[in-house]
Amino acid sequence: MGAIFEREFKSYFKSITGYVFVAFVLLFAGIYTVAVNLFGGVANFEYVFGNMSIVYLLGIPVLSMRCFAEERGSKTDQLLYALPMGMTKIVLGKYLAMLAVLALPLLVLCIYPLILSLFGSVYFLTAYSSIFAYFLLGAALISGGMFFSSLTENQIIAAVMTLVAVLLNYYGAALASLLPATAFASFMAFSIIILIVGLVIGFITKNVIFGSGAFLVLEGILTGLYLWKQAAFESLFLTVMQETCLFNRLYTFINGTFDITAVVLYLAVIVVFVYLTEQSLEKRRWS
Repeated sequence: MGAIFEREFKSYFKSITGYVFVAFVLLFAGIYTVAVNLFGGVANFEYVFGNMSIVYLLGIPVLSMRCFAEERGSKTDQLLYALPMGMTKIVLGKYLAMLAVLALPLLVLCIYPLILSLFGSVYFLTAYSSIFAYFLLGAALISGGMFFSSLTENQIIAAVMTLVAVLLNYYGAALASLLPATAFASFMAFSIIILIVGLVIGFITKNVIFGSGAFLVLEGILTGLYLWKQAAFESLFLTVMQETCLFNRLYTFINGTFDITAVVLYLAVIVVFVYLTEQSLEKRRWS
């Protein structure tokens, strides 16, 4: 796994991708620090991250798109499958390399609160917990981007899929608020999500029957719950979207609260997508 990590990490800086990502994050961090802290006369560095979540909308697709799509496009993925190690170690090696690239600009940002403390009172716990939460948010989004990269050999398609997924999560709660608060509206929204899950499962397994079976089972459970407690579905979809919006969870840290449930959510998303990536590669390895 160490060899995979080293190879992948170096590859980001042998190309322009790593430099662009680091510069992109630091550029926006500098702009918002000047606007919020210097011009605004506020020493709260955590307020910078309230504006910087938008950086991930473009940064994450660019960082993650080449992860496995480039390997498949150049046919070097066959070398990965031949390595004397499990797919889990290969996936983790690549994933940790992307986390290392993500961590580089954030380590630089750790100096900013110390500099700002020379000019005012900085809440260090809130500032550094916000940096930590921002890193976890990026780590969760990268895991999703890695999964989408494992589904295709085209880096552009991988980037577009990641971008769409990130945008849906970013605007998910706002879009959900446009739906009627009725129980049936929530039921239909969940049904659409289950349909998408069934399609993804069918695509990964290359088995239409398995994907259809997963859809029917999940839809059957959803229908049973809807018929059992229909009243509980009122505004349920909006509530779920608000609670699972990864970007919204960041603001809890910015507001001065270390949210353990948010940390658990980020880690759960990471584990799920790392596992899905491993399964996607295992399926291709034996197909």
